Amino acid sequence: MAAARNASTPTTIKNGRGYSRLSFAKISDTLTVPDLLALQTESFDWLVGNEAWKQRVAEAKKAGRKDLAQASGLEEIFEEISPIEDLSETMQLSFTNPYLEPEKYSIE
Repeated sequence: MAAARNASTPTTIKNGRGYSRLSFAKISDTLTVPDLLALQTESFDWLVGNEAWKQRVAEAKKAGRKDLAQASGLEEIFEEISPIEDLSETMQLSFTNPYLEPEKYSIE
């Protein structure tokens, strides 16, 4: 009963499969599905600061955009926690210029 009061008149949608279905949606346009895999790979590129991310930052600088981070994710994290000092302040550990070495062994 509650659905009947809230929903407008149902419309019949015919699709290419030969059958129709009722739609109680208030929005008649279909929404596009975002490319979630691209979002994940771009986020990982930023985290490790690889060449694909550096290229995107360079292109953004040329275009005059300032919305992309200038430092990679690992660089930002290491800047936050560096330097690490011992209690007597005689030793200090700093993380600078992080990089990933090529893999020694592959899955194959």
